[in-house]
Amino acid sequence: MRPIPNTPQSLAGQFLIAMPSLAEPPFSRGVAFLCQHDEDGAVGLLVNQLSEYRFGDVLAQMKLDCADHELADAPVLIGGPVQQERGFVLHREHGHWESSYRINGDWSVTTSRDILVAMAAGEGPRLALMALGYSGWSAGQLEQELKDNTWLTAEANERVIFHTPLEERWSAAAGLVGVDPLQLPGYAGHA
Repeated sequence: MRPIPNTPQSLAGQFLIAMPSLAEPPFSRGVAFLCQHDEDGAVGLLVNQLSEYRFGDVLAQMKLDCADHELADAPVLIGGPVQQERGFVLHREHGHWESSYRINGDWSVTTSRDILVAMAAGEGPRLALMALGYSGWSAGQLEQELKDNTWLTAEANERVIFHTPLEERWSAAAGLVGVDPLQLPGYAGHA
């Protein structure tokens, strides 16, 4: 009988919800959507940290016109501290974009220009957000942070990402697991 490999259960498609003890920007009161998680590490996008840009700014920089004023005024988020010059579109409909990664049956992330062209033309995914940069964890790093009570986890929720104001997403995500983060201590410990 061969031993079962000790590999982490994938948390792709889950929220990481920062505990109050995590005060390091941009993760303080952060909610990260995990796009990929395996034995080599994890990649996620913060879904509640506002950048200084609007979607129209990004489209203009790429020389794309957008007649949809609501879309042009949509916020662009800070996805994380890594490669902040790179854009990521987190979306529900999978589509056939040049550089898309299917996270699971419900979610995809796309990094290619063609999705921005489609969105500007009103032909892109109906539910999408754009983030600059990403958050990354090396092999075993996220697992250690979870053991250290740095993060809560919860199944990612469309309502939190697309229908909850940015400033309420942290509390709303924690509420998915029945936690009021404002009632938690600002330190982590082990019993």
